[in-house]
Amino acid sequence: MTSKERTEEVQLIANQIDIVSRRISPARISVSDGRIKSIETLGKTVDEKLPYVLPGFIDAHIHIESSMLVPSEFARLATRHGTVAVVTDPHEIANVMGVQGIDFMIDNANQVPLKCYFGAPSCVPATCFETAGAEIDVESISQLLARDDIHYLAEMMNFPGVLSGDPQVMAKIAAAKAAGKPVDGHAPGLTGEAADAYIAAGISTDHECTTLNEATYKLDQGMKILIREGSAAKNFDALHPLIRQSPSQVMFCSDDKHPNDLAVGHINQIVARSIALGYDLFDVLQIACLNPIQHYQLDVGQLREGDVADFVVVDDLHNWSVRSTVINGTAVAQDGQALIASVPVEPINRFNCKRQTAISFRSIAAVGEMDSAQEHRSTMVDVIRAIDGSLVTERVSVPLRIVGDEIVADHERDVLKLTVVNRYQASRPAVAWIHGFGMKQGAIASCVAHDSHNIVAVGVDDESLTAAVNKIIDQQGGISAVAVDQFAALPLSVAGIISSQDAFTVAEEYDSIDRFAKEVCGSVLTSPFMTLSFMSLLVIPSLKLSDRGLFDGDYFNFV
Repeated sequence: MTSKERTEEVQLIANQIDIVSRRISPARISVSDGRIKSIETLGKTVDEKLPYVLPGFIDAHIHIESSMLVPSEFARLATRHGTVAVVTDPHEIANVMGVQGIDFMIDNANQVPLKCYFGAPSCVPATCFETAGAEIDVESISQLLARDDIHYLAEMMNFPGVLSGDPQVMAKIAAAKAAGKPVDGHAPGLTGEAADAYIAAGISTDHECTTLNEATYKLDQGMKILIREGSAAKNFDALHPLIRQSPSQVMFCSDDKHPNDLAVGHINQIVARSIALGYDLFDVLQIACLNPIQHYQLDVGQLREGDVADFVVVDDLHNWSVRSTVINGTAVAQDGQALIASVPVEPINRFNCKRQTAISFRSIAAVGEMDSAQEHRSTMVDVIRAIDGSLVTERVSVPLRIVGDEIVADHERDVLKLTVVNRYQASRPAVAWIHGFGMKQGAIASCVAHDSHNIVAVGVDDESLTAAVNKIIDQQGGISAVAVDQFAALPLSVAGIISSQDAFTVAEEYDSIDRFAKEVCGSVLTSPFMTLSFMSLLVIPSLKLSDRGLFDGDYFNFV
């Protein structure tokens, strides 16, 4: 179904998967003027020779910016995997550029068929304990929610503010209620009375659950749970029993998906894994295709007569390889090829940071420790323990050597130096210690650093840290990796966090620098840059680093 054929009647004969009626039967589907004109059942038994047609997949919560792609390029990858719509929170670019960044994302998304339903970012900045490039206050939130192109209040990350009844936080929630739009949640680990109070405030979803008990508790209180499987946070293994337990109250989401992962698959991958585990086909597809439509009131077709013609054709019900994706009656992807053309991008950015020197990243020992007469001196330090596949960290105490007046990293025990550099104004870098990256040499750095998108870097030594950070500063954003005399970098010219290049180039270049971090620097993490990007996200426990210092996410204060 090409754009030229959109106004003509086009027929498709395939095994129709009717999710609501819970049956599969061969059918002739007629499409005209972008809508399903008629569905004629051709029999009662599945025809194994025919492909299968079903409603399109929907990602119920994603930050498109984390793909490092503008929405129009994100669409070129996602639609290849049967995605017809995404519910997206543009708070990454909003933390850098404010409402201007939100408008940039919406304007770009409007140039392609993928249906992007944007929310009003509720927490810009995410906390008052970090430096961001912009602020979106209650008045701005109210103005955004009054717009037709803003569909919900995006994840309320400031759960302490909800629990304490912070006037600004509650006013934002009230604005969403007044606009008749849902409020997304973000409440990692919250259960019991605290969860009850959070939900009672009117917050309807959570995508941060990491245990089945936590998710079940919130479901019992009336919340809807999003099973998240992204590039860093992977909760499917822990939460998939919810598919059978509460299929009407669950949705699938990515939250954050890097371009090389998106090139391989999207929501179709979660569907395939669910089916492989033996879950009911119709329950899985209700979660993947229908529940987001109902919760967010999306204008997305459900493969019924009169509906907008949004659907997917797959060859079989095992690997969920997508043959074609149709949106508004037009084919947008066919046989793994994107049929959406690239559109011109005019970058916007906010960056004011000077090059650093190695001395900027020194960690000086306390006076008493420096005066010690012991030959082999050490001191106990708080260390962030990064967990592969999780955004949550742990807090541990580790002894580190003192050389001269300086505390030094110990890559043999995987205790490396972590730094956050303010990209918006001149200030001294914050320095801390981290375990879990497993790097043996060099450093990696990123301006994709949730949520304020300052520069975050981890390295074996100060010289490598300096080189990696300065590469980010030179290109005013992006990601970099360095090891001895080797360099790899991916410039991100839009707000320092998104590329203006085409999706396939970005996916290839990101895959290359990801391999550099693992094979050359030695990182043992599944997705080192994605994990690094969350080491400055203060609203997820336990220990994180902002540009102002080490932060305890459990007690919401500096260490």
